[in-house]
Amino acid sequence: MIDSETVIRILHLEDSDLDAELVEAALDAIGRPYAVERVMDGPAFAAAAQPGRHDLILADFVLPTFDGLGALMVAQAQCPDTPFVFVSGTLGEETAVEALKNGAVDYITKQRLERLPRTVLRALAEAQAKHDKRLAEAALQSLNDTLEIRIVERTRELAASNAALQTQIVERERVEEALRLAQRLEAVGQLTSGVAHDFNNLLTVISGNIEFLAREVTGERSQRRLALMKGAADRGANLTAQLLAFSRRQRLAPTPVSLNQTVASMRDLLQSSMGGAVRIETTLHADLWPALVDATQIELVILNLAINARDAMAVGGSLTIETANVTVKAQPTRPEEPVPGEYVMVAISDTGTGMTPDVVKRVFEPFFTTKEVGKGSGLGLAQAYGFVKQSGGGIRIDTIVGEGTSIRVYLPRVTGRMEEFAPGPMPGVAVEAPAPGREAVLLVVDDDTAVREITVTRLSEAGHVVREAGSGLAALSSLEADPRVDLVVLDFAMPGMNGAEVASEIRKRWPGMPVLFVTGYADTTALMKVGAVGTDNIVQKPFRDGELERKVASALVNRTPSGLRLVSGSAGRS
Repeated sequence: MIDSETVIRILHLEDSDLDAELVEAALDAIGRPYAVERVMDGPAFAAAAQPGRHDLILADFVLPTFDGLGALMVAQAQCPDTPFVFVSGTLGEETAVEALKNGAVDYITKQRLERLPRTVLRALAEAQAKHDKRLAEAALQSLNDTLEIRIVERTRELAASNAALQTQIVERERVEEALRLAQRLEAVGQLTSGVAHDFNNLLTVISGNIEFLAREVTGERSQRRLALMKGAADRGANLTAQLLAFSRRQRLAPTPVSLNQTVASMRDLLQSSMGGAVRIETTLHADLWPALVDATQIELVILNLAINARDAMAVGGSLTIETANVTVKAQPTRPEEPVPGEYVMVAISDTGTGMTPDVVKRVFEPFFTTKEVGKGSGLGLAQAYGFVKQSGGGIRIDTIVGEGTSIRVYLPRVTGRMEEFAPGPMPGVAVEAPAPGREAVLLVVDDDTAVREITVTRLSEAGHVVREAGSGLAALSSLEADPRVDLVVLDFAMPGMNGAEVASEIRKRWPGMPVLFVTGYADTTALMKVGAVGTDNIVQKPFRDGELERKVASALVNRTPSGLRLVSGSAGRS
């Protein structure tokens, strides 16, 4: 861009010295600095007319060996962007028009040189405008070219971002669905554990009174009715046990178990349960890790899953039981699936009807079933779910509608050899019976009056002196008044202070005083805090087959000088 301080570079083609002087004199009127490079013939002009070397070309039209049109053609070929103006003494109208057509921007006669300054400035302005336009067009073209590239790149980026966003949305929906399912199962678990506790209290009263009546009633018909009532109460107890399994509140006794041996020992039971229309096949891993599980409960889980598989094969089929060592690396996508780790896997697969996705979503909910009324309670898979999660494992379901289902149960492995976990001999225990002539004194603590009455009656009939308390605070007050108690029989779930809190307080105030827990359900974590991790110091409601009396008697036999010890040997003293 040429401003008022920039020197205007002019190439002047003129063979006459006088005319050259007149032109330069006229240029003085421009009022801006300029520099003139003068040439007088064609070769010199061709050598000087280079791109970007001059801002303006002034040329005479008639020269001895060269003419203006020739000079114009050279300029158009070599420096087309430099404005070209004819300054000639003789230039006809037709010639002038021809010159303008060939690229000259203007012409001036030497007789009208006063027009030269204005013509020069206009030519420079037009040239600058054309230059700016070309730059703008080039920039626009470059922008258009790069814009297309940027649009393509941005579109690709947006497509990738959109794909990532869609993946995140799908993952978020999956996580939210898994969270909702986990929350629903947890809520149902809380509800079922509470229902099971209350129901077990009712069954304790019912079963206890049935036993009392059975001792007093002699008629065969009445005895038969009582037996039916007892059977119904036992079935109710089994139902609550399944509910407690789902809510992960059941008592487990995990030990090293060979699942291969478990499956092999269940072969006859499974075959009789399946019937003749179902073929049982087993694929057992030769070097299977031992699993750390409750041996009885895993048998029930395998049996329940096998029965479910049988029911899915209405016209018969194949049931396959497989064991394997499995290392899980992927994070769980559903609450029932195992976390990363090493597991012993047992899979039960069938060739039945399979399950739809909607059924799979609800399959672990208690009482959910697709079977006809009376064909199932809907607790089998719920019980398996609760047991496996409480054991520290997981479950995965693979199913195809019309082809069958495979349920894989992942159980925690035992690190080491089975021999390392073989039980050793029981340590010697100091035995001290109650002093001669003194009956054992028991303190029964239960907030439910009817349950407490049943418990007190049973223990009194067993020959013990029984004191009773209706709450944890009442029990502590009773012990404060008279701490001469050989055993505290303590309900776990009570308002105010629960059984674990009462036991902890007893251990602080009366070290060595033993506690036998009686519970409709048990919070394993809370019981572990007070040392109740075995099965000999916990009695499950409703009482079955003299279990309460046996465990009380066992506790009274295994006494130490400071009191009774917890028979499991796992409860330390304060």
